[in-house]
Amino acid sequence: MAKVAVVFHSGYGHTLRMAQSVADGADADLVTIDGDGNVSDDGWATLNAADAIIMGSPTYMGSVSWQFKKFADATSKPWFSQAWKDKVFAGFTNSATMNGDKLSTLHYLFTLAMQQGGIWVGTALMPANSKAAQRNDINYVGSFSGAMAQSPSDSSPAEMLPGDLETARLFGQRVAAVAAKFKD
Repeated sequence: MAKVAVVFHSGYGHTLRMAQSVADGADADLVTIDGDGNVSDDGWATLNAADAIIMGSPTYMGSVSWQFKKFADATSKPWFSQAWKDKVFAGFTNSATMNGDKLSTLHYLFTLAMQQGGIWVGTALMPANSKAAQRNDINYVGSFSGAMAQSPSDSSPAEMLPGDLETARLFGQRVAAVAAKFKD
């Protein structure tokens, strides 16, 4: 079994709910990036020991939050020593609008993973794109690059749609399965 870590920042709690669902699917440890953009020493140890790192950030102004960016900049230490080379990576995001430029956030996470020498895993979930599709279907937002969710700006984290959370859980499950294949 592979060790999986989910590192994330959440501004209002929606990305936290998503991170919890990803972690449930992957049987992963959560590593929180706090409101000042910091990760605890234990969090860094968890990331260093992980076989797979799943990164999450809300999409703010077309990219990751500044707190996540601060964390990303701090990963220059493992980058310099290539400590995370050949780890499995993946990413997820949430925004208030259906598009919200979430793909830009996933591209940022993908680029960070590639700079670390990582191996990227996408969702492998077919999109809900037929006329019969409902907003609560799995992968309704239709992302292959990483898990995406949409939470209206006036909704609470408790109001996140079960379909988006199930998409996140299935995504975490996939990342853990792929990481286990690389571990063998």
